[in-house]
Amino acid sequence: MLNRVRSAVAHLVSSGGAPPPRPKSPDLPNATSALPAAPPEKPRSPPARSRGGSAAPAKTVEARASFSRPTFLQLSPGGLRRADDHAGRAVQSPPDTGRRLPWSTGYAEVINAGKSRHNEDQACCEVVYVEGRRSVSGAPREPSRGQLFLHQGLCFYYWGLFDGHAGGGAAEMASRLLHRHIREQLKDLVEILQDPSPPPLCLPSTPGAPISSDSSHLVGPQSCWSSQKEVTHESLVVGAIENAFQLMDEQMARERRGHQVEGGCCALVVVYLLGKVYVANAGDSRAIIVRNGEIIPMSREFTPETERQRLQLLGFLKPELLGGEFTHLEFPRRVQPKELGQRMLYRDQNMTGWAYKKIELEDLRFPLVCGEGKKARVMATIGVTRGLGDHNLKVCSSTLPIKPFLSCFPEVRVYDLTQYEHCPDDVLVLGTDGLWDVTSDCEVATTVDKVLSAYEPNDPSRYTALAQALVLGARGTPRDRGWRLPNNKLGSGDDISVFVIPLGGPGSYS
Repeated sequence: MLNRVRSAVAHLVSSGGAPPPRPKSPDLPNATSALPAAPPEKPRSPPARSRGGSAAPAKTVEARASFSRPTFLQLSPGGLRRADDHAGRAVQSPPDTGRRLPWSTGYAEVINAGKSRHNEDQACCEVVYVEGRRSVSGAPREPSRGQLFLHQGLCFYYWGLFDGHAGGGAAEMASRLLHRHIREQLKDLVEILQDPSPPPLCLPSTPGAPISSDSSHLVGPQSCWSSQKEVTHESLVVGAIENAFQLMDEQMARERRGHQVEGGCCALVVVYLLGKVYVANAGDSRAIIVRNGEIIPMSREFTPETERQRLQLLGFLKPELLGGEFTHLEFPRRVQPKELGQRMLYRDQNMTGWAYKKIELEDLRFPLVCGEGKKARVMATIGVTRGLGDHNLKVCSSTLPIKPFLSCFPEVRVYDLTQYEHCPDDVLVLGTDGLWDVTSDCEVATTVDKVLSAYEPNDPSRYTALAQALVLGARGTPRDRGWRLPNNKLGSGDDISVFVIPLGGPGSYS
């Protein structure tokens, strides 16, 4: 039975032109070999011409941009051509040579069926060393036994998926730089995170200076300051990740002209630090944990539907952002001029239900949020409401910018690995929307059980095989009417990228 399952996976991968079956991913270097975490940038693959997105400058982008794939795929020029083939749509995974990805992480990807010229997804997997910026106490301290830090520094593990739109420039830039922004934000926290006592209220301006928590200098009533808010170490890491996303977005804004960072991207990032997994999501990619058959969602999608009330509130508070072209109100369908004066169903920024209102002239404007499901759009243009980039994005045939309605801040969820006994079959699955558009959480959990049960628990290639199976299951097989799933429904025509991170494989999390 095990051999039959393995042969089936191998046959599916090889039939799509992918690398040989059951490839092993590069191994995690030990903590000391991870220094420095962010080596000088290497060419990610042989360059090729790329087409800019609809929201980016037209011909200059095409002349300067290059097509690249994640470095850890180690694609040769021939492999890059296969990865860029819309007809064959070969599944790509790290080769069966070299060091594996951290924690024997599995990875697989496939290009779209013609939606865009190149694969606009990008991925990153790193072990990052953080050296403290300064000593809070001013005195050297000895590392506690079992803690994951070196020479007063910390190491964190990092995985990132970036789903580009209107061009691949933003996704490529984020895949190279976002983890470096996180590292910079953590530098002030190196010693604080290693100290079990509550974080200091203020950091000293110079190393070794005393830390004051005296609030007697505060002016005004003191009753509300009777006690200090409790701030956890976990919330400091969350704040560091949130700030890093904002700084990454600001860097894209500064460099979008000189470096031709076209389009934008959704960003799904996982950081493992000191026993906890932080999952940060800005966009419509998603992550779930499959633990002993149980499904634990670790993110949610940010779309015009899920963030309708935030978008409407912004349009209500700042009507100038609507440019006299849009209304912040939502109606079940577009209001017609002949319906002026009639009472129609509507809802505003405060409502989850519906009510009736009299139709007025300004209600004839196009709604800020329109459509439903995958067809929902902000200002009739973009289908995601959080992400990085999109600084040049404007309403079609208009100069009205859409960026003010888009947030670069992720939602961060935390999972404490030390609270559970994990087995090798417990995994964290990250996927771009190309996976989740056609695959449910339950179907992913079923595939996890089916594939991992066909491999020995200590076989590190099992997680790459699982990533490949998930990508193949979402892609489908080519037929006369396009790519089809076994139930004859359409497979995903989008780029598909998947990380499978084992939760029971790394050993001790202390």
